[in-house]
Amino acid sequence: MNSETRNCQNCKKDFVIKSDDFAFYEKIKVPAPTWCPECRMVRRMLFRNERTWYRRKCDATGENILSVFAPDKPYKVYKQDYWRSDAWDPLEYGREYNFSRKFFEQFNDLLVAIPHPNLIQKNIVDSEYSNNALNIKDCYFVAGLDGAEDSAYLFGALLDTKNCLDLHQCNHSEYSYELVDCQKSSRLFFSQACDSCLDSWFLYDCRGCQSCFGCVGLRNKQYYIYNEPYSKEEYQKTIKEKIGSHASLLEAKKEFEELKLITPHKYAAILKSENVVGDDISNARNCYMGFSLREDVENVHYTFRSHVKTRDGMDAYIAWNGAELFYECLSVSAQRVLGSVYIWGGFDVQYSYNCFDCNNIFGCVGLKNKSYCALNKQYTKDEYEKLVTKIIESMRQNKEYGEFFPADISLFKYNETVAQEYYPITKEKAIERDYGWRDSEPKNYNITIDSKNLPDNIDEVKDDIVNEVVGCEHSGQCHEQCFTAFKIIPMELNFYRRFKIPLPRLCPSCRHGQRLSLKNPLRLWHRKCMKEGCVNEFETSYAPDRKETVYCEQCYQAEVV
Repeated sequence: MNSETRNCQNCKKDFVIKSDDFAFYEKIKVPAPTWCPECRMVRRMLFRNERTWYRRKCDATGENILSVFAPDKPYKVYKQDYWRSDAWDPLEYGREYNFSRKFFEQFNDLLVAIPHPNLIQKNIVDSEYSNNALNIKDCYFVAGLDGAEDSAYLFGALLDTKNCLDLHQCNHSEYSYELVDCQKSSRLFFSQACDSCLDSWFLYDCRGCQSCFGCVGLRNKQYYIYNEPYSKEEYQKTIKEKIGSHASLLEAKKEFEELKLITPHKYAAILKSENVVGDDISNARNCYMGFSLREDVENVHYTFRSHVKTRDGMDAYIAWNGAELFYECLSVSAQRVLGSVYIWGGFDVQYSYNCFDCNNIFGCVGLKNKSYCALNKQYTKDEYEKLVTKIIESMRQNKEYGEFFPADISLFKYNETVAQEYYPITKEKAIERDYGWRDSEPKNYNITIDSKNLPDNIDEVKDDIVNEVVGCEHSGQCHEQCFTAFKIIPMELNFYRRFKIPLPRLCPSCRHGQRLSLKNPLRLWHRKCMKEGCVNEFETSYAPDRKETVYCEQCYQAEVV
């Protein structure tokens, strides 16, 4: 089929369905989408609460637990160990399919009735304060991780991350701090979009650099400060004057940001990839409208955060570790998955939620190692296949099949989810669009020291700082879900002292918000290269009103040194 322009049934804006998209829909036997790519992404994100946690009682044991579900939510919540145990059977909540009702209504009934784990975790060791995490050890306040140790305040870190603090979407990192979209780093601080850099501070778009400070767009350099070369002795002497002090750090950051602004930017961060359109992409092929695609991703469209041997999928927020042939999904590492959330392992899964290593299931919640189940009811293979055929036909008639779960059955309100982080809107807008909104509860912390009264230099900080309740510099007057107060944990203090990093003045949530603000939006604009005389055009995540100078690939490569 040819490409078609259609009108989004949610935002009412026109969007294009490409001919390749139609081929994929035909392959997996679903109708073309009725919502535009951005509205579809928001709808998926509404089902992922990463960092909004509450204290509540476990409905099985009565213990006080940490949970993504507020105490007044209508869901039954079990602590992780109990939920994973044999003390209860999710099949006991199974029910017959009622063909006189819509599927999404029946699925919501199951969502409300069945117990949920307080947090989404797998293979966790001594890391209670973690969510959407697996294969981690000795971590604190982290989310969106697969493989991390001895770290805190990581969000979206994958693969071999150790001894790090305050990272967002970084892989293969160690002993690093305040990074965004960096790979293969060691002892790298306050940096963004860097690869294979070592012993450096304030880098942007640098590769293979070592012992550099405040640099932009460098390749394989050593002993550079603000893109100027220094001798080893001069470099070491100058750096000693710039680190350790909060005041000096702010001054260095200001100079670094000014250099970032005047240095030409490549239209997109694309590396070692072929035939891709999007941003923050490496080692990928044949991908369109992709963001944060890394480490062998192929034929993936309209997807954010896809990693490690992911193939042939569309419309996902987080697909990794061998995910294949997926559509309209959130957090999947399985094959042949449609319209589902948190499917880790398995294959042939449709419209299911939080199921592990399951095969041939439809409309199920909370199953582990099961096959041939629909709405949590067990069937034989023949019974299952006949029933699912009828369910799909009924869903097609109701125009449900092929669509993701509707917003009104999300387990969370808009501002509890990552949707508010990447597509922020006001409370009024959220309510107008039936996304829901949860008002913040009053935070009455007993602040013992204001951030402005913290010692300027890390060398002046005493051991008892770990006992203080520090007032966040934002004092809740921001849009970053400020905690208003925070503590310095021993792991942090040791890290700051070791690497001469002054104490932070913002709470972990505001620091996370500041990192997010450095990223370009998950949107693309058609623009021309800003190099005088160049006629090249491209799709870029830099909006036309941005102040940065944006170059095409050829003009950019002529500039980097």
